Amino acid sequence: MNAKPVQYHFGKFPPKNLDWPRLIPLIGPSNAGLARYDGLLSAIPNVHVLLSPLITQEAVLSSKIEGTLVTMGEVLEIEAGGEPERFTARKRDDAEEVLNYRNAMRPCVGEIERRPFSQQILRGAHGMLMKGVRGRDKSPGGYREVQNWIGLKGCTIEQATFVPVAPEHLQQGMDDWEGYFGSTAEPDALVHRELLNIAEGTEVF
Repeated sequence: MNAKPVQYHFGKFPPKNLDWPRLIPLIGPSNAGLARYDGLLSAIPNVHVLLSPLITQEAVLSSKIEGTLVTMGEVLEIEAGGEPERFTARKRDDAEEVLNYRNAMRPCVGEIERRPFSQQILRGAHGMLMKGVRGRDKSPGGYREVQNWIGLKGCTIEQATFVPVAPEHLQQGMDDWEGYFGSTAEPDALVHRELLNIAEGTEVF
């Protein structure tokens, strides 16, 4: 018998209480790791040399949730103008979506350096993400108006793994997320950011 899908936690973000005794032992090593990473970046004259492959890798992994089937190596080869016969039209479409993801990330970083993060920045990034690829006719930059779900291809909502927030609650959920993003609600920045990452399960677009 299939397990019931996990439902988005509407009304439960941000959480009222956290299990700090469980989190505290993890915070020290995590901060130490980030400090080492920051030290490494500070010693590199052009940090983009190091960050560019990491951003591409993140784009490849994040795009898989949308069903893309392309590797980081294939993306780089296609971007460089490679024309092997094994690169089908589907493979090139997948690579284009990954490259759009990467290209949308760069201006977002610049915007956040100039002004607080906002839903406007998020929507602008989505518009760039959908430029010239599959889904470009589905209101890029606009929040979805229908219920969606995550699961095996062709599954029904009852067979889904995860059911995101309902469209009628989406704007309120995003308002809560944006407000928490700019707050100092948690005493530790890493915990704050991780909660934001978890809450991104809204699947807003």
